[in-house]
Amino acid sequence: MQHAKIGARGRTTIPKTIRDAAGLREGDAISFEIEGDRLVLRKAVPDRHEYLHGLGEAMPEWLSPEDERAWRHL
Repeated sequence: MQHAKIGARGRTTIPKTIRDAAGLREGDAISFEIEGDRLVLRKAVPDRHEYLHGLGEAMPEWLSPEDERAWRHL
């Protein structure tokens, strides 16, 4: 178990051993969640919905109702 303090502005540092074990690197996004009496910090990984939404913005020709019906089963 590692410990850190929270500063006056609510900031803290994730210990290097924890960052390394979690594969966290500078610029990575993280998410916070409360699970019962625990605070859970996770590396934020884009989910499939966000990925597909990004593709749709990049390729608007794939957003037709016909395409939606054709690919809905995938």
